[in-house]
Amino acid sequence: MALEELMYPIGRFDPHGALPEGGVPALIESLAAVPTRMRDAVAGLTGAQLDTPYREGGWTVRQLVHHVPDSHLNAYVRMKWTVTEDVPTIKTYDEKRWSELGDARTAPLEVSLALLTALHARWDLFLRSLAERDFERTLNHPDLGQLQLVTLLRLYEWHGRHHVAHITGLRARLGWGGLGLIRPVQL
Repeated sequence: MALEELMYPIGRFDPHGALPEGGVPALIESLAAVPTRMRDAVAGLTGAQLDTPYREGGWTVRQLVHHVPDSHLNAYVRMKWTVTEDVPTIKTYDEKRWSELGDARTAPLEVSLALLTALHARWDLFLRSLAERDFERTLNHPDLGQLQLVTLLRLYEWHGRHHVAHITGLRARLGWGGLGLIRPVQL
């Protein structure tokens, strides 16, 4: 399998892509399902399997699971700033260095799975409370420039599916089974 396919199993994120059929509500629904998809993706894995990189030079399954709530916490705050401030400039973080910290390398998965579940429950309530015009609000990203809230929603919905696909792809390639639990995602 080519490195590009291993790194981007569902393809690269396109910031200029179209909304899926069903629009913003479909994105919100898919984002809300990330915690369940992540739990399903890691169900039944052993400690050794959790400490296996999804590709050579990549993060381990454990690091992926801990990375998603780290990233999504940042996204949740960024979205709240976007709705409550006029074109805020957000702070980025070094996700690679965060993934090398002790908690990301060794913490039990349940800590991050519970965090992801609670975070997505709040995030879902927040997103469903917004008016259509709120998704046109913008923020300044130091690396990506001005982005609309709808683009952030598309990005993090993609991000959740992207990392779940890293895990399910690894399971399939190594014959680890359990993939019958995985719900296919079409967006």
